[in-house]
Amino acid sequence: MGQYVAGLVILLYHFTIMNKTFSSAQEAVADIAPFASVAIAGFGVPHRWPSDLIRALCDQGTQSLTIICNVLGVGPLSPQILAENHQIRHLIAAFSTLAGVHSAAEEQIARGKMSFELVPQGTLVERLRAAGAGLPAFYTPVGVGTPVAEGKEARTFKGRTYLLEKALKPDYAFVRAQMADTLGNAAFFGGSQNFGPSFAKAARITIVEADTIVAAGEIPPDRVDLPGIFVDRVVASHVGLAITPEMVAQMTIGKENRPTDQPRTYLGKPALTREMMAFKAAQLLKDGTYVNLGIGIPTLVSDFLFDRDIILHAENGILGYGPIQAMETADPDLYNAGGQLVSLQPGASFFDSVAAFEMARGGHVQTVLLGGFQVDAEGNLANWTMPEMAGGGVGGAMDLVAGGSEILVIMEHTDKNGQPKLLRRCTYPLTGQRCVQTVVTDLAVVRIDPAGMLVEEIAPGFSVEEIQSLTEAPLRVSDHVRPMF
Repeated sequence: MGQYVAGLVILLYHFTIMNKTFSSAQEAVADIAPFASVAIAGFGVPHRWPSDLIRALCDQGTQSLTIICNVLGVGPLSPQILAENHQIRHLIAAFSTLAGVHSAAEEQIARGKMSFELVPQGTLVERLRAAGAGLPAFYTPVGVGTPVAEGKEARTFKGRTYLLEKALKPDYAFVRAQMADTLGNAAFFGGSQNFGPSFAKAARITIVEADTIVAAGEIPPDRVDLPGIFVDRVVASHVGLAITPEMVAQMTIGKENRPTDQPRTYLGKPALTREMMAFKAAQLLKDGTYVNLGIGIPTLVSDFLFDRDIILHAENGILGYGPIQAMETADPDLYNAGGQLVSLQPGASFFDSVAAFEMARGGHVQTVLLGGFQVDAEGNLANWTMPEMAGGGVGGAMDLVAGGSEILVIMEHTDKNGQPKLLRRCTYPLTGQRCVQTVVTDLAVVRIDPAGMLVEEIAPGFSVEEIQSLTEAPLRVSDHVRPMF
């Protein structure tokens, strides 16, 4: 109990002199008591977590916490260490786990030791934004017809169904910034603003971990991304900016080991590689459009747009990024929704995830490319959980399919066990209802219309009959069916 009293004494001292800097992360988190709720900003890329604050909370050992975040991540810089230390009672997140990653959180959720509330990424930031704005709740179209809708009030506006989502106000928020001053004004790194502003504004007490702390007035007013009125404490970060081998390993963990230029085989014959699938999907995009690339195979599409008039949008807060960059030459604060480091195109801009999802839900993004676990003949999409996963990871997909964009799914034709992924009806929990217009697999380009699935292109060396044998849904064949390459 003494540590929490000491923390309160320190807090009163700092506010008396209107200097919000603390000498250490340990000092700044000293009053976080059991059963507190802590929102930890960060999109999931390991080098922009508020890692000193996370480690201090871990070392303090505070139990029965509610943690609010996008994802717990992996590795010693991430909030996952709080799960490994058995400090989390309840998790509110867009991802409880990632496909292919086995974590302490996933194990504890599976055993009933940690409760989990899945919240779509855009809904998560909006719930915190609402709390910061003093609003109790709001209606959103995101999650209608999915497990997210269970137990929630639904209303119809102009013929469309919306769910009531309640504001989320945590006790504390941990935020990482590039620079902060003694008054708490903060400036973020390029594409790493993401959840910082919404989490900071919502919390009762916000703690900013900054790479550089300067005197009041040294951050130009038009460079302040988060005004100090929303910040209560500032600590210096001791986590470096360089991309280390450990960070590279964390960025790629859980991703399939098979190279993107190596094809799968079906019926003893090679299909398209993932790179070829991405190239084909890029060909289907229209010039003069804004396009979002989801995690997984869709992120490869950015390498095949060349100089076309297409502007890429990412949920973490970048508009106008380019091809994936080599780790050794890339800027660590320029990354896409999958955590891959990317380049910037002329005219690019940065913003937070609230603005990113305003663009998506507001209908400003014309096309969204997503990965998928299953797509069915009605255009329903399932891509966030499978039976073997405890919880799951919806990320921003539910938000992205709710904005009226054209939805193009890129996925391999069957799962790793050879089971069809193009079905009569999805058997996994849905991401969105009747939202998919086009599917690109390593065997075919399939359009979905009111009559079902229509094959327009097929992979070289395969017949429509062979593709049908690997597909549960009945396939119609276009009068102008052609090779994919």
